[in-house]
Amino acid sequence: MPNTERTPGVVAGRLADDALAENFGDLHEPLDAHEAMVAADRCYFCHDAPCITACPTSIDIPLFIRQIQAGQPEGAAKTIFDQNILGGMCARVCPTETLCEEACVREAAEGKPVEIGRLQRFATDALMPKAHPYERAPETGKKIAIAGAGPAGLACAHRLAMYGHKVVMFEARSKPGGLNEYGIASYKTVDNFAQEEVDWLLGIGGIEMVYDHALGQGDLTLDALTDKYDAVFLALGLSGVNALRAEGEEHAHVLDAVDFISELRQAANKSTVPVGRDVVVIGGGMTAVDAAVQSKLLGAENVTMVYRRPRERMSASEYELHLATSKGVRIVTGATPTRLMGNEHVTDIEFAYTEDGPDGLQQTGETFTLKADQVLKAIGQHLDGAPGVIKLDGGKIAVDENGRTSLPKVWAGGDCATGGDDLTVTAVAEGRDAAEDIHQAIC
Repeated sequence: MPNTERTPGVVAGRLADDALAENFGDLHEPLDAHEAMVAADRCYFCHDAPCITACPTSIDIPLFIRQIQAGQPEGAAKTIFDQNILGGMCARVCPTETLCEEACVREAAEGKPVEIGRLQRFATDALMPKAHPYERAPETGKKIAIAGAGPAGLACAHRLAMYGHKVVMFEARSKPGGLNEYGIASYKTVDNFAQEEVDWLLGIGGIEMVYDHALGQGDLTLDALTDKYDAVFLALGLSGVNALRAEGEEHAHVLDAVDFISELRQAANKSTVPVGRDVVVIGGGMTAVDAAVQSKLLGAENVTMVYRRPRERMSASEYELHLATSKGVRIVTGATPTRLMGNEHVTDIEFAYTEDGPDGLQQTGETFTLKADQVLKAIGQHLDGAPGVIKLDGGKIAVDENGRTSLPKVWAGGDCATGGDDLTVTAVAEGRDAAEDIHQAIC
């Protein structure tokens, strides 16, 4: 295949297959047994471990590390899965640098935390190829419907199935996994791990999957579900993408970053995914970083991330931002797009510099232009398709501390509900906790 790295426009096959395979290899190679023992030996096994408090799923981190140290990685995995049934994926994609590892006593003392994420992956990888470690309780005769098969929905389903309830999951797409399958950079979850994890999770039994069924379409209504099922859990995610509100946004090759990431994740051959030579990603979060880095890995020559506020306001972690710059991504802050130029296809973007003023973000009047043959929008998503009868708060489904909504028999969790922070690990915690409350309510 010819190298088209310097070809203008948006084209596929900018890099040879062997280069793409190397670029999209595992971001962090797994620890071997010796490396895991060395990493585990660094843990102080704190009594009131701050890493546990920092973990949204409250995994007993010192315990599972001690189990690794004792040569029992499968026992360590069980400790992890008791709290986080998607612990394998979270070991790969969690921003541990701002959660458990940031809270690690070793980080405070030495600037180098215990490698909790990699140790978690070592443990979970040891157990997952073997028999599912949980058994269903006797059938209760209760049935729960779950709308959405992302992290929150899957965590909720597993816990309810473990209690002996029958669970039916309705997923709008043709595959389960939600964000884990469609919205995370390919180099973070290689070898089809997202689907392998779902298959492993379904080993508990008692969970029926129904694909290509979105809530609110056809006869799949909330009223129909509450009539037929003992409880309903909404795990709808955020499917609506915010608009730039800039002139020329309708030009060709102006895409939603989540769609770009999804296309890349679902591509059987990454060389078939087109990418520009000059790519501009607008946004400052994890999605923006994933889109920017993967554009570079696909062979884009110039990739620039532009965020409207100062760098310290970016929601992507410093680790992720460093990853981006290490791959050759340029980061520009304090600028907002005002005009996308071109005829049919975008060719350039005009930006205005911004600064925080007494009335919020304001343009300074100074502008600059970036060349761009492809623009990826990563400026946030919003809830789309929530039942009109349910109470919302700030554009998301309003829930209490147990995930209960304003409607009887209806719970919600994950990105579609209030209180979360759009992380897989938080969604898992909310799904798990809602399942516990549902179990108490229907039994």
